Amino acid sequence: MRAGGGASPRPAPLPPATSSATATLLVPASVAMPAPRLAHLRRLILPLRSAALLHPLASNPGRPLPGPVPLLLLPRAMAGAAHAGVATGSAEYEEVLGCLASLITQKVRADTGNRGNQWELMPKYVKILELEKPIAQLKVVHVAGTKGKGSTCTFTESILRSCGFRTGLFTSPHLMDVRERFRLDGLDISEEKFIRYFWWCWNRLKDKTGDDVPMPAYFRFLALLAFKIFSDEQVDVALLEVGLGGKYDATNVVRAPVVCGISSLGYDHMEILGNTLGEIAGEKAGILKKGVPAYTVPQPEEAMSVLMRRASELGVSLQVVEPLDPQKLEDQPLGLHGEHQYMNAGLAVALANTWLEKQGHLDRIHVKHSDTLPDQFIKGLSSAYLPGRAQIVPDPQVNSENDESDNSSLVFYLDGAHSPESMEMCARWFAYVTNNDRIQPVSLEQPQTNRNSRKILLFNCMTVRDPQRLLPRLLDTCDQNGLHFEQALFVPNQSQYNKLGSLASPPSEREQIDLSWQLSLQRVWESLPRSNKGLNGASRTSSVFESLPLAIQWLRETAQQNQSVQFQVLVTGSLHLVGDVLRLLKK
Repeated sequence: MRAGGGASPRPAPLPPATSSATATLLVPASVAMPAPRLAHLRRLILPLRSAALLHPLASNPGRPLPGPVPLLLLPRAMAGAAHAGVATGSAEYEEVLGCLASLITQKVRADTGNRGNQWELMPKYVKILELEKPIAQLKVVHVAGTKGKGSTCTFTESILRSCGFRTGLFTSPHLMDVRERFRLDGLDISEEKFIRYFWWCWNRLKDKTGDDVPMPAYFRFLALLAFKIFSDEQVDVALLEVGLGGKYDATNVVRAPVVCGISSLGYDHMEILGNTLGEIAGEKAGILKKGVPAYTVPQPEEAMSVLMRRASELGVSLQVVEPLDPQKLEDQPLGLHGEHQYMNAGLAVALANTWLEKQGHLDRIHVKHSDTLPDQFIKGLSSAYLPGRAQIVPDPQVNSENDESDNSSLVFYLDGAHSPESMEMCARWFAYVTNNDRIQPVSLEQPQTNRNSRKILLFNCMTVRDPQRLLPRLLDTCDQNGLHFEQALFVPNQSQYNKLGSLASPPSEREQIDLSWQLSLQRVWESLPRSNKGLNGASRTSSVFESLPLAIQWLRETAQQNQSVQFQVLVTGSLHLVGDVLRLLKK
């Protein structure tokens, strides 16, 4: 396909394709921005109003309008002045988020790596917080992996909660609010509890750290906070998702978990974990402990041999779990969607069953038939919930204005895939749920339509990832499943300014917004083979937007002008991007 190939005529103009050499930005000179408002005291987010479009600074006629201001990123003072009387999160919570943000290192992770970088400090932090005994007393399920570890932890937590146990779940990253990382009994920790536990840890670490022992980095602090929360809340079981790798991960201060799991391995975080599957598997195998039962899923041979060798060295029987047989669910669907989730569900069943056995609680479960799962397992697997993974969200603004409320004009398909393997799974899921040539299963989330549809990709990924590995895998899988994107939109993340859910200030001048990475992503896309064709054989086109809100605004305007067409937007490449889109869509 030639770079910048034009699109075929349409009822409403799609943005022009931009060539790799002369890519222009889609920033209308007189764009009208939806007025933000602060919603929900506990979320600190700024959803879009469905009211009239207003520029955030239009209330001051004597002040010239600057370039488009990205939504959600108004300075705190501006947001407060423009929306006096609208509830915001507590000032103390804002202060907490500011303290947390100060722990985020500005260094590129690849510069320092993850191979023991100040790892020896973790036991010192644990000692400062007097967490040695509380951590030893936690009944931990510990899960590492490249993809699926968050889903596996979520399934396992839901199963054990359905068995009547008090659960604590620590996962990462968060999508909209940092409190999402800490779930108690299936719910995000309350703002009140989060603030209380935060200051307890923060003040003690501040008092006892200095030049020799600096404050812990961001993720390590959050892991320490999770240990404090779960121990004080007296959870029956703590489920810990490894943040990165395994051997040197902050969660690996747990010396005696009840059971360990390693989900599917693949190429991710290679700048830190290594360039081969064997090296990556070696890092993940670092969570295995002598005498602790462990499970994994079928792995590539190179990875499996490393896992088995490490397990043998520790005297651990590493058992390989096959994907869950859907028939064992008695016609109940998994709570997390996608064919790949049966692999994660199978691992979760093994982990939950072993935890119950090791803790002497097998009498808690009830099995009706030998060829089905216990009732509590089925309930847990079918009710598991993890936002941003195979999530379908009809746009509330466009669809509320559409007379055909049951036939959504604009639908977002959200999946935080960011490795080559997860890109393939994401593409297969998107092709399956948007295939209009089959009878689609009834779903409260999934819009039913017989209308003409247009597939659009909304994409960004972190600069440490290789788009040459991600985009071709996504596109090839879509091609194989008969799905063709008509448009690709590349945007920067909002969360580069809004990392924790707080209100942070964006660059004040458009010149400060660096879009070089998005332009490079576009060049990769434009260079891919021409086999992917859009509607009526038109070549796919692409555009770079200066901000995510501008891209969402264009999608809404296009959908409103083409209500006979359903726009199906796949949002992928980054969980941060998925979270940013959810912020914009959330009422």
